[in-house]
Amino acid sequence: MELVIDRVSKQYKNHIAVDRISLKLQKGVNGLLGENGAGKTTLMRMLCGILKPTSGSISFDGMDVGEENYRSVLGYLPQDFGYYPEFTGQDFLLYMAALKGLAKPQAKQRAAELLQLVSLQDAAKKKIKTYSGGMKQRLGIAQALLGQPKLLVVDEPTAGLDPKERVRFRNLMETLGKDSIVLLSTHIVSDIEHIADTVLIMKAGKLIYQDKWNESKGSLEDFYLQHISGEVKNETNHE
Repeated sequence: MELVIDRVSKQYKNHIAVDRISLKLQKGVNGLLGENGAGKTTLMRMLCGILKPTSGSISFDGMDVGEENYRSVLGYLPQDFGYYPEFTGQDFLLYMAALKGLAKPQAKQRAAELLQLVSLQDAAKKKIKTYSGGMKQRLGIAQALLGQPKLLVVDEPTAGLDPKERVRFRNLMETLGKDSIVLLSTHIVSDIEHIADTVLIMKAGKLIYQDKWNESKGSLEDFYLQHISGEVKNETNHE
């Protein structure tokens, strides 16, 4: 299981949002750090086939991002996910399952499993407009997992969550990383400090750091700030 990003760039007129990024991602939690405007969301939208790269290629186990089969392995939770406030959580998942082509009996079973996984089983029949921010984010993850994706892309998932919900969300990401490639984008270091198998850092459209992470390296917050401030030379690892 491998996601390969090969010299991918995205240019808008005179602005280069993503600048020749190459990396290979394997199973586990891959934490993508960068300030707002670093190019994280643009990169993720290209990985999900929403934006087309200006140059370069993206593939999963040999499947190009443009192929129909690629979509079947992908789950995506964008930064601003649209909900239907009058739907119940259960109805919303069944609706999304229908859009993904799941048969009704399979959809019902899968929705029940996912509501349990994200700890929303007790709120399954409540309207989404009554959900907290954290509950909505967990419902968003549930919809992203409907097709049992091997690649899960999550963009700034903890914005607006309280500390308890952040911890719950991190634990869920850690669990999902045991069976899938998880790419979690954030500008908040604590979101990934204890769960990321690999840390990626973007700055001004470039990937300036990429390596396995362990806490023996010290504080990730300090490490990240040093890279963002430019005090550390490029250590991008292209193994």
